[in-house]
Amino acid sequence: MFGLEASLSIVLVLCLLCALAFEFINGFHDTANAVATVIYTNSLKPMQAVVWSGIWNFIGVLTGGISVAMGIINILPISTLLDPDITHSISLVLAILFTAIIWNLGTWYLGIPCSSSHTLIGSIIGAGLGYSFIMHGGADDGVNWGEARKIGLSLLISPLAGFGFASLMILVLKTFFKPDNVIFGEPPKGEAPPTWIRAILVITCTGVSFSHGSNDGQKGVGLIMLILVSIAPFVFALDESKDSGLLQSQLGKMQTAMATVDQNPMSAIDREKFTQTQANVTWMASELKQAGTIQGLPKEERFRFRQDILIMEKLVKDLGKRDRPIIAAAEMKAIKESAAEIDNFTNYAPRWVAFAVALALGTGTMVGWKRIVVTIGEKIGKQHLTYAQGASAELVAATTIGLASLIGAPVSTTQVLSSGIAGTMVASNGLGNLQGGTIRNIAIAWLLTFPVCLTLGSGLFLLLRWLL
Repeated sequence: MFGLEASLSIVLVLCLLCALAFEFINGFHDTANAVATVIYTNSLKPMQAVVWSGIWNFIGVLTGGISVAMGIINILPISTLLDPDITHSISLVLAILFTAIIWNLGTWYLGIPCSSSHTLIGSIIGAGLGYSFIMHGGADDGVNWGEARKIGLSLLISPLAGFGFASLMILVLKTFFKPDNVIFGEPPKGEAPPTWIRAILVITCTGVSFSHGSNDGQKGVGLIMLILVSIAPFVFALDESKDSGLLQSQLGKMQTAMATVDQNPMSAIDREKFTQTQANVTWMASELKQAGTIQGLPKEERFRFRQDILIMEKLVKDLGKRDRPIIAAAEMKAIKESAAEIDNFTNYAPRWVAFAVALALGTGTMVGWKRIVVTIGEKIGKQHLTYAQGASAELVAATTIGLASLIGAPVSTTQVLSSGIAGTMVASNGLGNLQGGTIRNIAIAWLLTFPVCLTLGSGLFLLLRWLL
């Protein structure tokens, strides 16, 4: 398989199956949030709701892009991703997968709306910390903390946005439309609501399902690309479907732009990094010209191409972040533009990866939804969820998650929607309307997810590395 030895092929297949299993679990764990309101309010029958949600999750994955996926991959530093010791790569991938699956299944069994995003990211960071321990380095050697902080910030802000905007929406409805005096502001009565209410709730369910697929699906794509790059780096180092001539052209432009840069204002360290990157770009341009196409490059050189492109990407980001630019604006603009085009040859995912994740996520939606639906509908607030509350929370969740996907920020569907439901309950009847036991259980699960997954991911990496 992919030119690998039989034993590595078996490991690769195992890892891919585990990754798809995680996405399947993610489907019935997270997407139950999307169907909770339409099922609970009798707007759609359960099977209709989960099939409809599954379809829109599928579409969301296929159309969501890969910016979130690349953010997931970039939590691990270049040196970790491109470690030549295959046992390190296998242990890293398996530790991430096993940790994420164990915690997701446990919280689902208990009916707790826990974040699959927190689970996956905690697992990756934990495995990275275990890797740094093996390599006898600092924590920075196993985790890209800059990327981790950025993702952590998005996970923190998004539920606050869900709570705040859903609360505001209910207050607006109460002020201008007086929903307490109409059926829209009432809880379900065991029968299907009027057609106009059903239409609103189906539309908001569709939005949450699509946005969940476009965001959480990308995490699955990133996870599978992490597996492929770690275990079969020679095959997936570069996107061979893209035009080799474009890469050659952009490498030439990069050479020209870097040659005009005045290195005198740079520190010794920056000058050394810049000079090395410049040499790498020159080497890539020469090797590609000689090979003619990406496919013509020897496998070992494709691996080095990926490494050099990632190093170049990091240098350009570092130079662009400085408060006092050491490179003229025009030169920096030319370098950034060429770097962005070159990055596309490593920041990619084959179409079959997105399709497999979409299928796993979509089919997972159709299983195991009942536990989470009951929690969302009846156990967050002391009063049963009303039509207006369900629609408001889902509209805010769909919008928040959709915007996050556009900027490449991974967020938690569970957190955003659960917070939105809580916000509507508070806006309706104050803090006393929340069920303390459920809120406490959800909060404990959220607080425990990171430390548990960090510890379990690190421990499993060390155990697997010892066994292998």
